[in-house]
Amino acid sequence: ALPAGTAGVVLPGGFSYGDYLRCGAIARFAPVMDAVSAFAASGGPVLGICNGFQILCEAGLLPGVLRLNRQQQFICRDVGVRVESTACAFTAGCAVDDELVIPVKHGEGNWYGSPELVTELEARGQIVLRYTEDVNGSIGNVAGVANETGNVAGLMPHPEHAVDPLLGPVGGIQVLEGLIAAARAFEPVFA
Repeated sequence: ALPAGTAGVVLPGGFSYGDYLRCGAIARFAPVMDAVSAFAASGGPVLGICNGFQILCEAGLLPGVLRLNRQQQFICRDVGVRVESTACAFTAGCAVDDELVIPVKHGEGNWYGSPELVTELEARGQIVLRYTEDVNGSIGNVAGVANETGNVAGLMPHPEHAVDPLLGPVGGIQVLEGLIAAARAFEPVFA
């Protein structure tokens, strides 16, 4: 269960259950995912970062799947991402076409959806971030997607690692500020 008064959920990056099958495939069965799904269904903001994005896709909370990088190697570097939609709580403080620099750190970050799914997501503003270059083979350079209502989103780049100018890029600030704003605006329904 989520603690009473939970106003936002973040599924962070890292490795879940060793990721032996497919990233996030086992973690989606973790008992807490029922509570996360209920929270998301109630309109609560849920952000999946890297492995968290993989888990949200595997759990059916976000569309598409994440596969092995095209180059079949782990990637760890700063990348540019372009904001494609502000219909999502986490990009609401951005403008369309804003470019953010945020690091990626993944081996299975190649987002895939059928051409029909990509067309649907584009039409509904659910593709929220795209890489400015082909980083890992993701179809359409997709770096992040949201659900239809915009309260659940996942992205492969790590915004939490892009917040201090002394350490590098600060492109993650706007995404995390969006999370904070969404959590402050949410009225928890769990007592």
